[in-house]
Amino acid sequence: MNLNSILFLDRFPKLDLHGYDRETARVAVEDFIRDQWKLKNEICLIIHGIGTGILKTTVHDVLRKNNQVIQYQIHYFNPGCTIVQIKI
Repeated sequence: MNLNSILFLDRFPKLDLHGYDRETARVAVEDFIRDQWKLKNEICLIIHGIGTGILKTTVHDVLRKNNQVIQYQIHYFNPGCTIVQIKI
């Protein structure tokens, strides 16, 4: 599945990390991915914003280490958002 071919993002579950610190974001992403896996949602979004890139780096670190994640990438039209594909 090509994640950049997804145009309508509003229909997918999302986690907005604006205002989170690094450790809180790490826990929130782990919980969010686990919940989406249990709910059998194959695609979800994590909104980390652009900023200095600390949250994006943290999110991608968590996703890279998570066994339920098949692939993830920055959305083509919104660099402050990462699209995640989960094993269902």
